[in-house]
Amino acid sequence: MRGKPFYSSILLFCLFFLSIALPVSSQIQEPVKVKTSFVKTGDTTAEIRFALTIDKGWHVYSTHITDGPIAAEATFETLKGAEAGELTFTDGEEHDEYDAMFGMNVRFFEQRVTFVQPLTLTSADYAVAGYFQYGACNDTNCLPPANEEFSFGQASSSSQTSIASQTSVASQASVASQTSSTSQSPFSSLWEPVSYSSSASADDMQSPTSGRSLWGIFFAGLLGGLLALVTPCVWPIIPMTVSFFLKRGKDKRKGRRDACIYGASIVVIYVLLGLLITLIFGASALNALSTAAIPNIFFFLLLLVFGFSFLGAFEITLPSSWSTSVDNKAERTGGVLGIFLMAFTLTLVSFSCTGPIIGFLLVEVGTTGSVLGPTIGMLGFAIALALPFTLFAAFPSWLKAAPKSGGWMNTVKVVLAFVEIAFSLKFLSVADLAYGWGLLSRPTFLSLWIVLALLLGCYLLGWIRFKHDDRLEHVGVVRFSLAVISFAFALYMVPGLWGAPCKAVSAFAPPMTTQDFNLYDKTVHAQTDDYDQGMAIARAQGKPVMIDFSGYGCVNCRKMEQSVLSDDEVRTMINDKYILITLIVDDKTPLPAPIHLTENGRAVTLRTIGDKWSYLQRSKFGANAQPFYVLLNADGQLLAPPRSYDEDIPAFIDWLQKGWTK
Repeated sequence: MRGKPFYSSILLFCLFFLSIALPVSSQIQEPVKVKTSFVKTGDTTAEIRFALTIDKGWHVYSTHITDGPIAAEATFETLKGAEAGELTFTDGEEHDEYDAMFGMNVRFFEQRVTFVQPLTLTSADYAVAGYFQYGACNDTNCLPPANEEFSFGQASSSSQTSIASQTSVASQASVASQTSSTSQSPFSSLWEPVSYSSSASADDMQSPTSGRSLWGIFFAGLLGGLLALVTPCVWPIIPMTVSFFLKRGKDKRKGRRDACIYGASIVVIYVLLGLLITLIFGASALNALSTAAIPNIFFFLLLLVFGFSFLGAFEITLPSSWSTSVDNKAERTGGVLGIFLMAFTLTLVSFSCTGPIIGFLLVEVGTTGSVLGPTIGMLGFAIALALPFTLFAAFPSWLKAAPKSGGWMNTVKVVLAFVEIAFSLKFLSVADLAYGWGLLSRPTFLSLWIVLALLLGCYLLGWIRFKHDDRLEHVGVVRFSLAVISFAFALYMVPGLWGAPCKAVSAFAPPMTTQDFNLYDKTVHAQTDDYDQGMAIARAQGKPVMIDFSGYGCVNCRKMEQSVLSDDEVRTMINDKYILITLIVDDKTPLPAPIHLTENGRAVTLRTIGDKWSYLQRSKFGANAQPFYVLLNADGQLLAPPRSYDEDIPAFIDWLQKGWTK
């Protein structure tokens, strides 16, 4: 049978595509390139320009941001014969969006930006030196504040020459006896680089969840396709279509082959739809959807309309002339093209049922910011939708055992309506936070979800009926079980009204900062924020160490603290078995004295507590992104591969247990 291998080859190709699409991340990330220049703009004026080139998927925060992420700023350590103005920017588009984790609007740049530091020269003999600092993040990690050193001065009447070499020579001379590379440190032996064994190698370090999220998108699409199958617009078509292919000729093998081509055509159509969405919006636009207020208002209204459509308030259909025209062309066209047109007719005819599911899927996928998301989501959806046509064609006897069409399919639509209305509130919440309307605090949001869950349970028990529902004579086991689950879910969310984390819905509900009152206080607290002190405590108590490299401006650090580190089992294991050391890499508290050293042949000055912990992460563990979690014994040796951002609680518990066991 040629059709089945043909269809299987498509599935294998899709799985292969998914496997090679998973990103590989390196430990030391350098997503921003900085070119510094000094330009005289007049007899007594000049500019220091910091031209930043930013890798795709990353962004750099703007100037004058307080109580939030790391703002771009220039700090002068030497300012002789010159006066500094206010740092500005040019050659870049500043985005201004609400960030729920910071509870404020943040401004940032993508792709490129040039920061300009104006100077007024008050003397012909001038010298300026210092460092330019900026913060960079992507969807999963943030980097510690990056310091770009600069030093310029009047060297001759004919040219302006950098005097960086003068200062760097002096700096290097002062520490020549201490260090010449990252392998020689002015700190204790506990700062020496770890040895990544075969059981805990740098390559094995848990990486950002981009790859995992693609699989999540694929299975979300698969689930959406399975739900679309059991709607009134699709399920009744399956037996008719399969029978048509099997009876159109005496050759049963040809009928099966045509049914397989029909299923493959469905996959192609929906994957092309996903590609079209990506091409229209682009990666950067999809990435911005998660926080931009106007798209979230549109998504809220879109899902609300879809939800009421499924409840029977009205029907969303495409013009009948479209499906009629395509159907007529399919009848006049033979071969593979005719079958493809038949599959396209199915997509048009079934739109009133599949449209809301596809719309919901694309909205959810779009807000992940993944450029492959829409395509992968549509691939999963199409495979689930196409599979019955292939299976029933290969095994016609299964059709007799398939459930008959009936009122149960409208029940599926109504259940989906409740789900879509509930999720629409998520997007309204983002817009509400962005504009500061104050409509949806966390208790208000949870109250609405509780009411929707209770109403869904009442509907499943037959206490509520909608327009197209038949009278329910008795409640089946499946309906009763779903009703119990719905009521239990409502009860689960009730403690959230008083501040319980409700982790199952924490990704959708507004942040804890919008909680009216909070009776819940179960958080894990670090024993110390100093590495050497923490290692001394570990030796005294005979315990291993967990280091949490974090940052005040790290959004995903807050997500990990709320969703993973606050978990009861995780918190108990950390408190009972480990000495927790939290090191803030953007802590701007000055060191008692600057520390000068050479790292990879480059002069580096550690000026703040954050600089010190950032250097520890780079030199000892070969990484520079946060969040970053490490398990060590009291001698500073690695117990397990380090972990990064991943909200998989069981995996985190397993990681802690492996470290403790070793």
